Amino acid sequence: MWGNMMAHMGNYGWVHMLFGGLMMVLFWGAVIALAVFLVRSLTRNRNNAVSYQRPTALELLQERYARGEIDKQDYEERKRDLVH
Repeated sequence: MWGNMMAHMGNYGWVHMLFGGLMMVLFWGAVIALAVFLVRSLTRNRNNAVSYQRPTALELLQERYARGEIDKQDYEERKRDLVH
């Protein structure tokens, strides 16, 4: 039977088997890579929406000074306290 199959496929039967195996590995590798890409992109978008960074104390102080809630002397004193 093996001899008949080899005679039917000719001398290049092993090339067809290797090519078929390689294509199968490439196909499943592409399917897995696509699945990983989709999962990572979905979780990355979800993390970006959730991860809101709160402003630092210095940023809040700068906002208060910009809005005119505190004067320059008060701003400088509080800034000095925060930096040191």
